Amino acid sequence: MNPVTTHAQSTEREDRLWLVRHGETDWSKSGRHTSTTDLPLTAEGEQVAASLKERLAAEQFDLVLTSPMQRARRTAELAGFPDAEVDEDLVEWNYGDYEGITTAEIRETVPGWTVWKDPVPNGETPAQVATRLNRVIAKIAAVDGDVLVFAHSHALRALTARWLELNVTEGRHFVLGTATVSVLGWERGSPAIHRWNC
Repeated sequence: MNPVTTHAQSTEREDRLWLVRHGETDWSKSGRHTSTTDLPLTAEGEQVAASLKERLAAEQFDLVLTSPMQRARRTAELAGFPDAEVDEDLVEWNYGDYEGITTAEIRETVPGWTVWKDPVPNGETPAQVATRLNRVIAKIAAVDGDVLVFAHSHALRALTARWLELNVTEGRHFVLGTATVSVLGWERGSPAIHRWNC
């Protein structure tokens, strides 16, 4: 059974899922694919991440999750959530042999390549990403209240697709900048986007 469908059974749900992409790193700044490489935030990334604290201060969260990677954990800490629960399923899409290189570089040998539709040698498939993000959604579904998640660009975009009951590859439509806040929720019983990339 789709965990999203289970979560949507109550048509009166008002709880929300808040998504925060980690702050800037050297590799996110230069467009290099970053999954397993555990990079710190840049000085600017730390500054912008700290500005999230004021933006989130008025909200109440019943669960706060973070990817185990330091760029996500540090963003959570600077945003005022040093005790965020680490969830291994929130790691970034594993880019395998494409780790540390840009899309433009990949396309020199694989024209038109994107992570959403093309193989990632020695990395994750969309089905593998969907499996672990479905576990995240199941955990969120068990919480009666708002949930805040700190993670990564492709992982959060894929998570959004699963929240909306779409194939994980539909995450390609949801562009996400560093240190941005997005909010998912419900519209008359259907999963919906309330705010995106703010």
